[in-house]
Amino acid sequence: MSTPPPVLPGQILPVDVDTVPPVEIGPGIEARLLPGAEGLRVWVIDLAPGAEWPDVDVHETYGEGYFVVEGTLIEGEREHGPGTYVAFGPRTSHRPRTATGVRAFGFNFDV
Repeated sequence: MSTPPPVLPGQILPVDVDTVPPVEIGPGIEARLLPGAEGLRVWVIDLAPGAEWPDVDVHETYGEGYFVVEGTLIEGEREHGPGTYVAFGPRTSHRPRTATGVRAFGFNFDV
């Protein structure tokens, strides 16, 4: 999955998320990388009902966060519905899944 170029200083860049070509992460899971800034990767993920992230997602050095827009994302035994923001610090890991299907916007810190 190639990272799009960053948004430049003074640039305003509206993006219709659904026109960004998706990349299949695993069965029933698609990701779209969106323009971000230096050191910040921005993305949207769509998981079909019953989908589970293919591997444990490990954040050794930097963190990650996501905002649930539609559906319910499950982390361990906790369910996160629309309007929930979930943040992960360095030295964390998780393996999200969904029973209902979900769309979430997120970002990774890479600096």
